Amino acid sequence: MVVVETNLEDCLVLKPKAYQDERGYFYESYNQKVFNNILKDNVNFVQDNQTYSTKGVLRGLHFQKGDFAQAKLVRVTQGNVLDIVVDLRKKSSSFGQSFSCELSEQNQKQLFVPKGFAHGFVVLSETAIFQYKCDNYYNKESEGGIIYNDSDLNIDWILPANKLIISQKDLELDNFKNQSFAF
Repeated sequence: MVVVETNLEDCLVLKPKAYQDERGYFYESYNQKVFNNILKDNVNFVQDNQTYSTKGVLRGLHFQKGDFAQAKLVRVTQGNVLDIVVDLRKKSSSFGQSFSCELSEQNQKQLFVPKGFAHGFVVLSETAIFQYKCDNYYNKESEGGIIYNDSDLNIDWILPANKLIISQKDLELDNFKNQSFAF
């Protein structure tokens, strides 16, 4: 597995080794022993989630607060997305900074998103299936979010605003500077 550090403290891009022949390919998408060795920590994923979305769908920027904060391992099994994370950990050297990368079925990259990060993505292909493992259970009362077009974060979502499909709930999220983060 190839591990690439990002500009955000503790956030990693992972690229599994694929074995390809005339039948197609095979790769190990997750191995807890290998993964925890890379992190030098013990992360125990307890929930797998999957979304199916069409081009222009933007989901985010979401996070779980308090005891329900979640670390995630995310990947795309069909299509292509731009994945975005923002470090919300006040004591981190990368607090308030963002990182983006394209995840696709072709590049087979995965992104490890530590606890204390906001996360979102926009679909760049006609459709996409996005999968993620979480190390904590979802709790509705602990959900938080940051508006996707926050001027302080200045995130480039690649697609023009008039091509984005965003839920009403995500359009009502607050700005970064109006939130108190306890990570």
